[in-house]
Amino acid sequence: MSDISEFEERITSALERIGRAVAVAEERAANGSEGGGIASDEMEAEIGRLNEALETEKETNAQLEERVKAIHEKQNTHVAALEAEVETLRRQIYELEGAMSGLRHANDTLRANNAALREANAAGVGDPDLINAGLAADVQALESVRATERVELDGVIADLKAALPKVGDASTPATEEM
Repeated sequence: MSDISEFEERITSALERIGRAVAVAEERAANGSEGGGIASDEMEAEIGRLNEALETEKETNAQLEERVKAIHEKQNTHVAALEAEVETLRRQIYELEGAMSGLRHANDTLRANNAALREANAAGVGDPDLINAGLAADVQALESVRATERVELDGVIADLKAALPKVGDASTPATEEM
């Protein structure tokens, strides 16, 4: 950015020199000190040189502006990609927390049912309803574990997809099948 300021100062300085040269040329033309022309050959050469310098500075300034624009666009693209990644991670965390909550609930139910089964066995009473409830709680716990693992696997798959190059991408080297 300091380059742009420096170039702006140089352009302003060149414009001021051109303005002074034109003012001097007009003054000399009004006084008639030169052979009737507005500017002498020397002044015209100086004006030409200054105009060339001005054009060079304008081109340099345009190039710098294009570079700044390209950097800005690249930065915006990078920020958008990071925001999308953050949103994906938030969604995965939300899903994982839901699956973990279901797992905690299933484990609490399983512990309570197992305690009731132990009490029934200690009393010598085998209650088929307690056994069925225990098996149902066990199945629920297994389903919760599977759901939690599925959320974790979905996250791993999403990370792998993001890390692997796209198939058919021009920058990706072709792989040969053996």
